[in-house]
Amino acid sequence: MRDSEIETMTQAERLADSIAEKVLSGEFAPGFRLDETALAERFGVSRTPVREAIRLLASTGLIDVRPRRGASVATATSAELETLFGAMAEIEATCARLAALSMTPIERRRLQSRHEAMAELVLRDEQDAYAAANIDFHTQIYFGAHNEILSEFAQGLRRRLAPFRRAQFRTEGRTSRSHREHAAVLKAIVACDAAAAHAAMFHHMSLVEDSFGRLEAVARTKG
Repeated sequence: MRDSEIETMTQAERLADSIAEKVLSGEFAPGFRLDETALAERFGVSRTPVREAIRLLASTGLIDVRPRRGASVATATSAELETLFGAMAEIEATCARLAALSMTPIERRRLQSRHEAMAELVLRDEQDAYAAANIDFHTQIYFGAHNEILSEFAQGLRRRLAPFRRAQFRTEGRTSRSHREHAAVLKAIVACDAAAAHAAMFHHMSLVEDSFGRLEAVARTKG
C-alpha cells in the first residue's frame, strides 16, 4: 500500500469518527442526507476520504447507503445494534475465558500494566485517550486467547461497533465505571479463573451497550 493510500485511509477513519459523533449527538438527525460534496467542504477534505468514511460507517448500520439515493443517517438501527452488541458480548466473554486459560505470565503483566496506566486517564477525565487505551486493553485480551480466528472475528465486530463503543464515554462517569469493570476482568484473568473472566467480561459488555443506549435516548430527545 502506497503512503498516499495509507494517509487517505487514516483521514477517512478520522472523518468517519467526526461524522459518527455528529450523528450520535443528534446534530445529524435520522434521515439527514450525507452529501459528499457538502461534507468535503465542511471538513476541508477531498471527496475521496468522504466516500471511504461513508463506506466505513455503512458497515456499522449508523447510516444507510442506497443506489441512486446516496447516503443518509439511518432511521432505525436499534434492532441491528442489539444483535451486534449481543454478538460482541458473547465473543468478548469467550476471549476473556480463553485468555484466563492461555495468557502467558508476560501477557498477564502487560494487561495489568495497561489497566494501571488507564487509572491516570480516568483521574484526568481524558475521554479520548481512555477510549484509545480501552481498545488496546480489549485487543490484548483477544490476542491473549491464542485463537487467531476468534481474535479476527472479535476485531471485526469491534470495528463495526467502534462509533457506538466510543460514544459511551460521553456519558457522565462512564470512564471510571469502565475502569472498575476492567478491574474485575483483569483480576479473573490474572487468577486464571476462566468462569469468572467470562462472567466479568459479559457483564462489562452489557453495561457498554446500556451506556450507549442511554446516550442514544438523550440524542433522540434533543432531535
